[in-house]
Amino acid sequence: MNKHIRSLSLLIIGVIGYAQTPITETEIVTTTDQAVGNITFTTTGDLVYSHHPFFAPANRVMIMDAKTKKSKPFPNKAWNTPRESDDHYLSNVLGIRNDINGIIWMLDMAQRNDITPKIVGWNTTTNQLERIYYLPSSTVPKESQPNDMVVDTKQGYFIIADEGIGNGGDGSKGAFILVDMKTGKTRRLLEGTRTTKPEQTPTVIKGKHLAVNGKDLMVGNDGITADAQFEYLYYGPLNGTKIYRIKITDLIDEKLTEPELDQRIETYSKKPNNGGMSIDIHGNIYLTALETQSVAVVLSKDRQVKTMAQHENMVWPDGVSYNHVDGFMYVSTAQVNKGAIFNNGIDQSTKPFYIFKFKPIIKGVPFR
Repeated sequence: MNKHIRSLSLLIIGVIGYAQTPITETEIVTTTDQAVGNITFTTTGDLVYSHHPFFAPANRVMIMDAKTKKSKPFPNKAWNTPRESDDHYLSNVLGIRNDINGIIWMLDMAQRNDITPKIVGWNTTTNQLERIYYLPSSTVPKESQPNDMVVDTKQGYFIIADEGIGNGGDGSKGAFILVDMKTGKTRRLLEGTRTTKPEQTPTVIKGKHLAVNGKDLMVGNDGITADAQFEYLYYGPLNGTKIYRIKITDLIDEKLTEPELDQRIETYSKKPNNGGMSIDIHGNIYLTALETQSVAVVLSKDRQVKTMAQHENMVWPDGVSYNHVDGFMYVSTAQVNKGAIFNNGIDQSTKPFYIFKFKPIIKGVPFR
C-alpha cells in the first residue's frame, strides 16, 4: 500500500464540449493488486470497496482500515467463499452503498454462481447480517445486470440501475429495479425506454473503441445518485450524452403508468460517457468520465460540465463516493478497458490499481 502521494494532473482535455484544467488536486490514497469497482465507507471512515467482478476476484468485497491502510475481506472471509450448502455468500458484487444506520448494502448480481441475485446488508455497528433482499427472475431477467443503487432511507426503497448487458445483452433492456425495504417487494420499471437504454455513443479511450469482436459495447442505465433530501434521482446510461432526473416520489408511485412516468423525467444536463455518480449538498454532480481518466462535475449553478479531478493512472474510473469522516470524494479505478475480452483475449491490465481522493467543491452528501 502506498503512502498518500499528492499528484496534480498536468493533462488538459476536451470531451463532449468541455475542456478544462482540473478544478482540484488529485491525491492517491492507496493501491491494490486487484481492480476496484465501487466504494463506500463505514461510520468511522474505513473504506469498503468491491473488487470489480469483470476480473472474477476471489474476494468480492474488501475493507481497508483508514489508519493502517491494511485491507481484508468484508464482512469476513466466509461471506466471500461460495459453497453449495446455502447462499449466504457474495457471488458477484459491484454496487455497494452505506446508509445512515451504519449498514453496508452490497448488490450481488450472482452471475458467477447458480443463486438468486440479492442485496446483502451488513450492520457494521453490531458486526452481523442485517437483512437479505432477494431479486427474483421476474425483476432480474436474463439480460439484467444490476450495477449500482441508491439506498433511500427516507422513502424506504432501494433504487437499482440495471445496465442491461448481462449474458450478452446489448444494453437495450436497461431499466430500474425498485425494492421496498419494508416488504421486500420488487418492481422493474422503464425497461428499454429513452432514458435507460444507451445512445449510440461508443466508448473510445485513447483512440480505441471498447468493443467485443469488433462490436462496440453499449451499456444502459448505470450511474445513479440522489440529492441530499432524497427528492430527485439523477441517472443516465453509461453510453449517453445526458443526465436525467425524476422525483423519487414519482418513481415509486405505483399508480403512475410508465408513459406517465416518462413524461415526468427531466433532461437535466449534458455528460460524457460515465460510470459512477455522487453529489454534494449544493447539488453539484460528480461523475467518473471513463474516456478521459478523470472525474467530471456538473455544476448546479448553470449545469455546465467541467473537469473536476484527473490523473494519468485514473484508468477506467468507476465508483465515486463521499467520505463523511475526512471530507474527501473517493474514486476507484478498474482498468476494465484493458481486460482480455476487449483485447483479443489478452489481459492488458497492470498492477497496481489505484484509489484516489479529491476535495469536492463543497461538502458532499454522505451515503451517496
